[in-house]
Amino acid sequence: MYKQIFRPLLYSMSPEGAHYFTAGVLEAASKTPIVNSILRHIYSDQSLSLEREVFGLKFPNPIGLAAGFDKDARWIDALELLGFGFIEIGTLTPKAQPGNEKPRLFRLEHDEALINRMGFNNGGVNAAVDRIIKAKSKTPLGGNIGKNKVTPNSDAPSDYLYSFEKLYDHVDYFVVNVSSPNTPGLRELQGKDELIKIFDLLFEHREKQQKRKPVLLKIAPDLNEAQLEDIVRLVMESEIDGLVATNTTLSREGLKSREQLVTQAGGLSGKPVTTRSTEVIRTIAQLSNKEIPIIGVGGIHTPQDAVDKFEAGASLVQLYTGFIYEGPGLIKRINKAIL
Repeated sequence: MYKQIFRPLLYSMSPEGAHYFTAGVLEAASKTPIVNSILRHIYSDQSLSLEREVFGLKFPNPIGLAAGFDKDARWIDALELLGFGFIEIGTLTPKAQPGNEKPRLFRLEHDEALINRMGFNNGGVNAAVDRIIKAKSKTPLGGNIGKNKVTPNSDAPSDYLYSFEKLYDHVDYFVVNVSSPNTPGLRELQGKDELIKIFDLLFEHREKQQKRKPVLLKIAPDLNEAQLEDIVRLVMESEIDGLVATNTTLSREGLKSREQLVTQAGGLSGKPVTTRSTEVIRTIAQLSNKEIPIIGVGGIHTPQDAVDKFEAGASLVQLYTGFIYEGPGLIKRINKAIL
């Protein structure tokens, strides 16, 4: 029904307009008790066999929503009804920022992909915290954090620390995002020395807290094997709890959509990233002897795509572009395949 009725309607809108329309309808529906119950019945799977324990946290199932869909923690309660085992909000920055100029999100239908150059548009971490406090959802919540566009890289650790401190009592785990291609210079922070500066500050704060929260690093699919070896070595030698692999790619190899879309600046997600994301997961698992927990994300459009990532070494997976193209039924189909 999603592909026959809802998707054509959404495709008649701009990609960003469709995003907010969908989330708004879902939020409104979730506030109606009977609709709330129907959605939960259709999409949720309560099988205990799906439960996972990863980096010290328990997840009701291993299928999560990737960062970027609910940047500002506006729709946590509504998204829980669709059967996600965890939800990652953000990317959040210390100060609110509008992001890049519109249009900044492009639908590549022939490739079942998206190109985005959103630029960490969000209302700031403090506003997000206020919404999290009001949310009723018990689904595990991740906080994806980044730096403001105007913050020079030399001051980036302070930006990450600010959001880390504000979110610490309100999320279950953190993801440090240094791999988005849409903030100038951000990917330069993927170097070992730069990462150490960021994580040292975060861990110093964590050590003072009563509860230890997992902190993960999100990496790009465009890293070569030598860079991946450096990342794995850093994680193995530090207190970083895991990796999220992968973010969007700058590659445009093999795309079939028209040139006007393919040449848009930004990060590419969806089916064209499927293979590379899985390769990165497999490389990390092999280099670390499967000692590093991995959240696999990138091009999951079918249950088999998710299974491939689990077999490559992922402990959990996340959806975003596949969720948009395939609809919410994809979550339950993946869970059924796992069972």
